[in-house]
Amino acid sequence: MDSINYNNKTFRPVSNTANGETSTESIFHYHQEGNILTAEYSGGKIVKGHLIGLVDEAGNINMRYHQVNSLGQLMTGICKSKPEILENGKIRLHETWEWTSDDGSKGESVLEEI
Repeated sequence: MDSINYNNKTFRPVSNTANGETSTESIFHYHQEGNILTAEYSGGKIVKGHLIGLVDEAGNINMRYHQVNSLGQLMTGICKSKPEILENGKIRLHETWEWTSDDGSKGESVLEEI
């Protein structure tokens, strides 16, 4: 399998645990150079967010994120994403994440390429 390249792909969450801030209103714009991934995102409870991560040979992403929410709080966390290629060729990301700010709780989310 060729390594996945996320450059210029757009993702939207389709599910998230209740302690997360992203929702179906959040849109992520991914960029990739080599194995370095960055993204900007906003929507729903998120005013502005950024992530940076590393992509391995299997397309897995190890990332860190920070965002400002609608309450004006700066939130930070870590996330690991595992890709699944859907029948239509789009990418679904299965994510496990953890806040490094606030209560340090963990959660899971699923994003799909739009």
